[in-house]
Amino acid sequence: MAVLNVNIDHVATVRQARLADEPDPVWAAVQCELAGANGITVHLRQDRRHINDRDVRVLKETVACKFNLEMSMAEPIVKIAEAVRPDQVTLVPENRAELTTEGGLDCAKYKRRLAEVVKRMHKKGILVSTFIVPQAEQIVASAETGCDAVELHTGMYANARTDTAARKRLAELAAGKDLATERKLVVHAGHGLTYRNIAPVAGIDGLCEFNIGHSIVARAVLVGIREATRQMIELIEKSL
Repeated sequence: MAVLNVNIDHVATVRQARLADEPDPVWAAVQCELAGANGITVHLRQDRRHINDRDVRVLKETVACKFNLEMSMAEPIVKIAEAVRPDQVTLVPENRAELTTEGGLDCAKYKRRLAEVVKRMHKKGILVSTFIVPQAEQIVASAETGCDAVELHTGMYANARTDTAARKRLAELAAGKDLATERKLVVHAGHGLTYRNIAPVAGIDGLCEFNIGHSIVARAVLVGIREATRQMIELIEKSL
C-alpha cells in the first residue's frame, strides 16, 4: 500500500519571507501526522533558504512517524545527518540558483561519493534513498552502491503538456519501478505531484511512498494543512 510523506519546506518558506518565528514547520508536522501522513519530509539546503538546522533537530525529536531528510552529498550536510540521525535521507542534486530541485541525482557519475555516503548513513542506522530520473543506469548505480530505495522523479510527467506525453512518462515511471524492484530497491515517487495529477501515478502498482509538498501547502492556505493532507491521502487510496 502506498503512503504519503508530506514535504513541509514551504511552511518554512512563508516564515523566512519575514524572517519571523511563524509559521513553525514543526506545528505543521503535527497537523500532518494527525491527518494520517506516514512521514514528514524536509530539505536542508546548503543556503538554508527555508528549513534550518533547528527545524531538523526539533523535527527529529518530535515527529512520531517517519522523518525523511532530503539533502545533498555536501560534506557539512552529511555530517549534520550523521549527528541528527533521521529515519531516512533522500540524496538529491542541489543548485543554489534553482527555485526547486532540478533533475535527479547523477548516481552513475558520482558513484564513488554515493557509496561513501551510503556507508556512513548505514553506520548510523539511517536508510538511504536517491532522487533519480527513471533511467536504468541511475537505478543500477543506486542498487550497486547499497541504497535502500529510490525516489523516481515525477517532474517530467507532471510537466507533460499532452495526454500522449503524460502516458509516455507514466510508462517510463512504471518501467523504472519494475527495474528498481528487480534490484531489490524500495520505490518512492515525487516532484510536481498535485491533487489534479496524482491519481495515474498512484495507480502504478508497487510504488510504496509519495513525497508531496508544494501542492499540499498551497491548498492548506485555503483549507488548513490537516484537511489538505487528508484530501491527498484520500486520492492516493482511491487510486490503489
